[in-house]
Amino acid sequence: MSTFQKPPQVDGDDQLIRIGLPLLRQEPDACPAGRALRARPLLTQPDRSRRKPVEDFPFAPWGNFVDSVEHHGKTLAEAAANSGNMRRCSEAHVRWAAEAAGTYLAARAREQGVRVASGHPATRPVRKQWVGVDRLREQDGRGADRYERTAWGRQYASGDGSLREIWIPSIDSVKRDRPLPEIAAAAYVAASGIPADMPYGKRAQLPDRHGVLPQRVRVVGVGLGDGSTQVLADWDATEAKRQFDEHAKELMSSAADGREVRPGQDCVRCEALSGCRAVPRVPGLLGTSAPLRPRKRRSVSVSDLRAYRDCPARYYLTRVLKLRDGRTENAAIRRGRAVDAWLNERHAANPGTPCRRVPLPESLPGLTAEELPAALAMIRHHRGRCPLDGLAVDETVEPQRRLAVYDPQADVVVIADCDLVYTDRGSTVVRETKTASHRFGERQELVRTYPQLALAVLLMASGALSGDPRRSRIELEVLREDGARLEEVDPFDAVTLDQSRRVITELAAGWAADETYAAVPARDFDCADCEARRWCTSARTSRSDGARRTPGEAPR
Repeated sequence: MSTFQKPPQVDGDDQLIRIGLPLLRQEPDACPAGRALRARPLLTQPDRSRRKPVEDFPFAPWGNFVDSVEHHGKTLAEAAANSGNMRRCSEAHVRWAAEAAGTYLAARAREQGVRVASGHPATRPVRKQWVGVDRLREQDGRGADRYERTAWGRQYASGDGSLREIWIPSIDSVKRDRPLPEIAAAAYVAASGIPADMPYGKRAQLPDRHGVLPQRVRVVGVGLGDGSTQVLADWDATEAKRQFDEHAKELMSSAADGREVRPGQDCVRCEALSGCRAVPRVPGLLGTSAPLRPRKRRSVSVSDLRAYRDCPARYYLTRVLKLRDGRTENAAIRRGRAVDAWLNERHAANPGTPCRRVPLPESLPGLTAEELPAALAMIRHHRGRCPLDGLAVDETVEPQRRLAVYDPQADVVVIADCDLVYTDRGSTVVRETKTASHRFGERQELVRTYPQLALAVLLMASGALSGDPRRSRIELEVLREDGARLEEVDPFDAVTLDQSRRVITELAAGWAADETYAAVPARDFDCADCEARRWCTSARTSRSDGARRTPGEAPR
């Protein structure tokens, strides 16, 4: 335990530590220092914009609908007709939320009916949020005088207060592999939490009298796509405390004490980003102007920009809100993912051993017996171009390295998940591997055909990646069933650099200015393949129907 050093660009109450379930997640690119700051939610950068032109939290309208039904006695139809429940939400988002609310309420009624029929007490909705609170007489070694533990979800309690439940929703099916620390933390919040008001930007407001604590708690997972449920915990209060002490307590301490700085997805919401020296800053990386009206900071990847180019609504629904209809991916996508996963695992397991020395796998997850031979052929062709072949044992090899670079001009964190980044005698090499069933593209169009290469060029040329510029390079490996091709791209070549800037600027221009994400499919985009078509009222029925726009053009 050590005293927290408040970053100079933030201000507020640093004596409150509040830990919710997301801070317990052990994600490989998590920033410990950033999460320690998040654990002190009343520390903020005063001049940072929070404006959201559109709602970016998928559960917001769903929660409002369920609140209206459970707390205000409205029907779901009445809740969905109240415009106050869907502020800043697109029509497709509202359609999903109404459907998800109906699915949730049905699942809740079904599960409740079964339990009551079995002799268990009925539970009813609880309005105020349960908060586990530890108040100290004086500041501890972290500089804190109060700790709060929270768990987001729907809350229910029996009439006599002896039983409490927290229902945790998932967008699609129930999350059956939710980590035990999260379950234990949620159960302990239910077992020890005080019903409190949670005003924005303030400490939890506690009642004068705490009421009765439960004898038993349950944590239930529920899928909003199919209504599936799973009881994640059903413990008495003593067991809930034991599970918390064993599985979650230490993680909470670690979350509050993090000091290492690790650029990644956490940078997007970090209050200290503007002064962080660990995050490369490349003003104008996206080639876009500052927003006309300041807005909440965003992140973006090349895959996001390509989804936006297909259709702004598709990007918003599938990439921002993560709403997908659960359709099965086609064979080419599954094959590419399986090949990439094997290569990443192989390169990470033993960087000193090239793939030609490793036997081919007998199977690949997600592929049928009929689909396996094509994938194995691609892996076989990779063997002759494996970057580990001839690489010195003291070189650094990083499969699936995540790069986060801040463009302060656009106030955007640009994320690049590189297939492989490795060093080679003082140089840095970025290797992108693609699987394809079509013929190889022309070399002069590589950065346009594969925009990930264009972004890699800009990152390397800007100095965001270290390494001797005389030998550092970008590599493209294209694997087909009948062969392979390896291309090199010089990120310091003036023509390549200029072309890469144009590619990224064209992709980012419309995205950077958009505040509505209207459904405007591109000419070559087939709405029938869209994972969010189910909730989109503007989806065209064929390629020849509907509005058209050119790639990178801002929505009208």
